[in-house]
Amino acid sequence: MELIINVKQAGRKHALFEKQVIEIDDIGKHPTLKELINAVVKQQVITYNSKPFEKNLIPFLTDEQIEGQASGGKIGFGTIYNEQKADVTKAQETALQAFEDGMYAVFADDEELTPLSRQLTLSPDTVITFIRFTFLAGSYW
Repeated sequence: MELIINVKQAGRKHALFEKQVIEIDDIGKHPTLKELINAVVKQQVITYNSKPFEKNLIPFLTDEQIEGQASGGKIGFGTIYNEQKADVTKAQETALQAFEDGMYAVFADDEELTPLSRQLTLSPDTVITFIRFTFLAGSYW
């Protein structure tokens, strides 16, 4: 099943991912929010685990790569320093806990999705948006 997703972060002008099409497990046309989150997390973990852990002797970026990454707000080599593979079940549990704790919100088109047991109606043109919240650090003094 193909899904169109956006990933945004509060306080940033540009989206981290803008209308990216991902392939997730078939969850039907009326899944719950929990099933949707689990499917997206599973796809992202599989993608992460499939990245090669190669070491470049002389890393470099082309001008096109620099320009493309600059529009997202961060330029890097994409190197993964932790060679340990992610666990799908643990990642799904963490994502669901983070949602319940209010660390991010999920929208289908322009409608916020809550609670986890809510049934969704997905169509091929539905855009799912994840918004990560940034909390201010400080004290009450």
